[in-house]
Amino acid sequence: MKKSRFTEEQIIGFLKEAEAGAPVTDICRRGGFSDATFYKWRAKFGGMEATEAQRLRALERENSELKKLLAEAHLDMAALKVAFGVKPLTPQAKRDGIQRILDAQMLSERRACRLVGLSRSSWRETPQDSHQTAELRERIKVIAHQRRRFGYRRIHDLLRFQGVTVNHKRIYRLYTEQKLRVKRRKKAKRPVTERAELLVPDAPNQVWSIDFVMDSLANGRKLKCLTIADDKTHECVDIAVDHGIGGLYVTRVLEQAARFRGFPKAIRTDGGPEFTSRAFMAWMHTHGIEHLLIQPGKPTQNAYIESFNGKFRDECLNEQWFETLAQARKTIALWRQDYNEVRPHSSCGRIPPAIYAQKLRHAK
Repeated sequence: MKKSRFTEEQIIGFLKEAEAGAPVTDICRRGGFSDATFYKWRAKFGGMEATEAQRLRALERENSELKKLLAEAHLDMAALKVAFGVKPLTPQAKRDGIQRILDAQMLSERRACRLVGLSRSSWRETPQDSHQTAELRERIKVIAHQRRRFGYRRIHDLLRFQGVTVNHKRIYRLYTEQKLRVKRRKKAKRPVTERAELLVPDAPNQVWSIDFVMDSLANGRKLKCLTIADDKTHECVDIAVDHGIGGLYVTRVLEQAARFRGFPKAIRTDGGPEFTSRAFMAWMHTHGIEHLLIQPGKPTQNAYIESFNGKFRDECLNEQWFETLAQARKTIALWRQDYNEVRPHSSCGRIPPAIYAQKLRHAK
């Protein structure tokens, strides 16, 4: 709108003269404005005093400033939506947001930095990793590629076990920056049923759980793996690998394991023919071992060995391609040693099962 050369006080003065009886034409000629302008002023300022006109001018100025602030606020909100969509938390997220705002050509660099909450020096000077951070980043990457199903917590446990004292949040940051996240597998939906309580043994070597895991060689010939785990310490007692394993074979493997560890008080199995054969039942009776037989179709009653078998498949069988039986036995034996002595277990206080078992024996 074009600004008048007369102030509000002068305009009200002209209107007062007209109210006092002065001709409008004379007032317009003397002031140098048209009749239309005079009547426009009278429609706007008629009946006002000079103080009221000043107050109106102040309100108009304030309204104009508010409109400007509102427009800037809407622009800032639009820029933030382009940059983040959500509130940024880390400096790197803020840098990425500023870059998106500048790419969209919505704001200047100075205003974008002020809006996001990052100094211009931090935006322009990208931080560089120290030697220790670069070395730690590389170690995390190496472990993640060696153990593909390990998340950042297990990697942190391994590094802590190796003597690296680093906060787990720093491991998580370096882990996610390198995009090493493991995709979560969807759990199969099963009908809700009542589950029998699985009692935890009081001491090591009280209860063993045994089961079979099937695999095959490259030529298609089947492999049968007998897995034995201690329910208390979560140690892998033994893994026997062969093309066929019957009841008598199972007793020989258990007998060999008992020579070094002693006989357990009970063994938990499913109702497979190897575990209900005469040879197996006779061996159990001879050594006074209780047979804990789970109900048919109830694998949750043997959850310890089922959990172990899942790790065994994911970290060993699914990662290897066996050409011969000898290669399979050697590879599985090395994995069993790593599982017992190196790999941390969450149920053991995030330490390897062998170390956990040693602590339990010394605590007696």
